[in-house]
Parts: sequence; structure tokens; C-alpha cells
Amino acid sequence: MLIYACISSHGFGHGSRTASVLGELAALKPDWRLVLSTGLPEAFLALSLGAVPFEQRPCRWDVGVIQADALGADAVATLAALEDLEVGLPGLVEAEAHWLDVQRQPILVLGDVPPAAALLARRLQVPLVWLASFGWDTIHAPMGPEFQPWADRHRQLYAQGDLLLRCPLSLPMDWGLPEVRLGLTSSRPRCDLERLARELTLPPDRQRVVLVSFGGLGMAIDPALLDRWPEHVFIGPDPLLATAANGRCLPAGVRPLDLMPLTGRLITKPGYSSFCEAFSQGVGIHLVHRTGFAEAPVLEADLRNHGWHRLLSQEAFRRGDWQLDQPLEPPRRGPLPVDGAASAARAIVSLLDGRSALPMGSGFRI
Repeated sequence: MLIYACISSHGFGHGSRTASVLGELAALKPDWRLVLSTGLPEAFLALSLGAVPFEQRPCRWDVGVIQADALGADAVATLAALEDLEVGLPGLVEAEAHWLDVQRQPILVLGDVPPAAALLARRLQVPLVWLASFGWDTIHAPMGPEFQPWADRHRQLYAQGDLLLRCPLSLPMDWGLPEVRLGLTSSRPRCDLERLARELTLPPDRQRVVLVSFGGLGMAIDPALLDRWPEHVFIGPDPLLATAANGRCLPAGVRPLDLMPLTGRLITKPGYSSFCEAFSQGVGIHLVHRTGFAEAPVLEADLRNHGWHRLLSQEAFRRGDWQLDQPLEPPRRGPLPVDGAASAARAIVSLLDGRSALPMGSGFRI
């Protein structure tokens, strides 16, 4: 069986989520072939999947939202990028369909969550499973009336799937599909924690260790702001952090997730995979408010419901008023289950093994 995962190039969170599911799938079906079709960097995918073997097809299947930085959206650039992508999609679908035909293996397309994955699955007449906490239909529609035709087109393509693996912390996905509701989808830390703590000279009290992570685009922070919090150690992917006495740069080959068991708090933007990882590792989230992206207020509300947190304005974040001396606000509801990746993998196996009662379209080459 060949699992062909069409992964959004919009951000690292989609890659992290899919990697968590594929890791569990590889444990269940080690002989299955995993192909990741995405524009995400190969080094990031290799770090995310660890020892799990995979192949990459460097394809861009969607636009997502064009961002000037980690907290802002550019509607004009996004619209232009959608139009450019549409021109190239027919050729991309044909090229990948030809490559897959040559493999002469049964295929399932897993989409997280480019609508165009439906074009490929339809062209090949193979099953299509969505792994999603939102679709681009619900992200693009609020961006203005000029986006409505795109949102309608996205929704039509999403409706062509056979199964929706509905992640938590999700927006509406009214695609008329059978679905399996998941818990948190997160990989597991895999570093030697004692060695990592020694290497970074971390204090034993994890509440004094603060992870600063804003995803693939990052967010520049003036290292001088760390002087406001001399009792804390700050770690992130930005090398500038290490120019402060209490700053550290995340070592090569170490994911933010790997550091979380040593971390008490995370300063970040609203992000699905960051939330899943922090929730699963008991890390409090200091959330920087984000505008212009429909997922952000939903994630903020779910953080209030399910995670220990503090909420920061962008202005407070930029001036270093990070509230690290304040207690975390407790969640209004209980924690979410942490078995989402394993549940998703089992659902895929069940679908392909024919054990599921969920309906599947006819004519598929399984």
C-alpha cells in the first residue's frame, strides 16, 4: 500500500500533524510506503518523522494564506497566489498521476488539507481521506467577497473525500462526509532529557524555562527584552536569543516538542500543532493575539477551554510584558484525549482493510 500524503505548504503545523499520524501508521503497517507530497523543506520533514522512512515529492498543492510575518495575513498576495496556483494545477495533477501509475501499487491519498488533493484522487480513482482541523473554505471566505468563489470551489472539492479525520480545536467542516473525531494529534519527544538539560544549562525548575516558538516564519524578538526576566531561561529557534545571557538557541536536530518536558511555558501564536504538543506535555501557553486568520479566535477560545494559559496583546509581546510572573489561568473545561494520531492511523487501516462500516465511493483501485 502506498500512502500519498498531500500536505499543505502553508506552515509547519500541517507537516507536524501529518507526521504524527504517519508515525503511528508506520508502527501498525511497517511495510506500507509513505510518500509526502509537499513544498515543506525536506530537513523539516526528516526531523518530524525521525526514524520513519519516507519519500518526498516536492509539490505545492495549495496556497493557504500569504503572510508578511507570523501574526499577519496579506489578502491581496493570497488572491494573486491562488490564481497562479490554479494555472499550474492541471499539469501537477497529471504529472503526479503518471508517477503514481508507474509505481503499480494500491494507493490512498491523505490530504492535510489542500483541496486539490481531490483532483488527484479523482484522476486516479483511489480513496481520499482528509486529516483536518479546518478547510481553506472557512479560512478564505471571511477574507472578502473576492474570495467567495474560491471558498465555494474548495468546499466542492472537500466534499469529494471518503472520510474526514476531524481533529480537535477545529472550525466547521460541513462537507457531508463520514468522519472520525480525534483527540490531540502529536508526536512524542525523543531526546535524552538529561543530556539536553546539561547542554543548555537549564534550571531544574521547568517553570523557569520558557520556549519561544512562532512556527516556520518565526518572529523576531529583541534579545534585550530578556533582561526583563533574569530568573527565566528562554529557548527558541532564533539564533539572536543566544546573544542574551539567559537566552539559548534550540540545538540542531531538536524539535520544540523535544524540549517541552523541560519547559514550563510556551510563548507562541495560535497554532494547532503547537497547542497539541503543549497540551500533551503539560506546558502552559502564553498566547500572542493574531488577526486576519479565521482559525485564530477558535484556537484562542479552545485554549481557554482546555489549556493552562495567559493571553498577550501584540503590543505587550513586543515590549516584553510577557506576564511570566503571573499564575497561569486554568482551563474552563477538562483536558482533551491525547490519542488522536493513533486513532487516525487505526481509522486509515480500518478503511483500507474493509473492516469499517463507513461508506466508500465505488470504482476505487484498492
